[in-house]
Amino acid sequence: MSGKRNIVSPEPADDRHEIARLLPAPADRDLTREQFLHHKDILMRHIDRDRATARPARRLLRPALVAPVTALALAGLVTAGITLHDEGHKPAPGASSRTAGDMQPASALLHRISDAAGKRNAPTVRDDQFSYVKEKVREADLSGGKAVVGRLHDYELWLAQDPRPLRTQGLIRSDGETARLNAELGDTNGTPAGFSRPTYVWLSSLPTDPDDLLDYLYAKTPRIKGRERDQAVFEQIGDLLDRVMPSRTAAALYRAAAKIPGVTEAPHAKDAIGRQGLGIARTDRKYGIVTEWVFNTKDYTYLGHRTRLTKDTSYAKSGTLLDSSALLHSAVVDEAGRLPDGSKG
Repeated sequence: MSGKRNIVSPEPADDRHEIARLLPAPADRDLTREQFLHHKDILMRHIDRDRATARPARRLLRPALVAPVTALALAGLVTAGITLHDEGHKPAPGASSRTAGDMQPASALLHRISDAAGKRNAPTVRDDQFSYVKEKVREADLSGGKAVVGRLHDYELWLAQDPRPLRTQGLIRSDGETARLNAELGDTNGTPAGFSRPTYVWLSSLPTDPDDLLDYLYAKTPRIKGRERDQAVFEQIGDLLDRVMPSRTAAALYRAAAKIPGVTEAPHAKDAIGRQGLGIARTDRKYGIVTEWVFNTKDYTYLGHRTRLTKDTSYAKSGTLLDSSALLHSAVVDEAGRLPDGSKG
């Protein structure tokens, strides 16, 4: 989740090598996971834009795949100053005018989830604190041209809540390795709060009317030619679900998701550690993937997500897992590296 999860299908090996050859040498240090997930999307927009007239885009959209060549390429492209252009949207006819009597099952479920989220106590978060998330994650490595599903491993994130642009945003611990979360490449004055750094204050600033929030999401979610717009917005919401946020914002996000065309129930949805719960899903039929959100059957809390293929491809069979997560804990702490129980992690 958080900044959190787009999967891209691999380009042919010769294309990857050509991209890598044309780009500047990589930085001395590796990108952090959060930086990689954000900037990888920028790289793929560039590739899709250049090749849109030659052949259909072949992008799968969730984050968290391991692709060293892509990481090399995206570092150069971001440094070169690629610019994104957002566009607004008009909701599908009737999408925002449903009443409780004519809701589809997925919409009714999301309204129940929203009601439960809205009743939870909102935390008190100071600007000098850090949000903390601990997850189990599992991801597919597509860098070799074939999907290789990795092992389940731990992922922890401490994200600074300071609303100002920051050069150091917090800490990441992935599979036992700890690294500073530095400003996004190109953010010379620090990374501001937003989708790539969703602070509590920024989340509090989002519209709480579901229609207004949906308009905002369609306007601000990056647009990619050939990609299902509704899927992009659905996944943008999904990237925020494991964050510490105001209860009213969480409630609005679920009601906004209920208005996205194509959202369905997923009766057999499971998170990364196999917890089965109430599932909400949407399938991107152009790219042949389905993304599922999983919720606890008793209290409707968010458990995690799963993204998998829905059709055979050159790199994997239908049903192959692309990435998944299981949210274990989220909290607010006073120091990066500090655990919710007060101990030093």
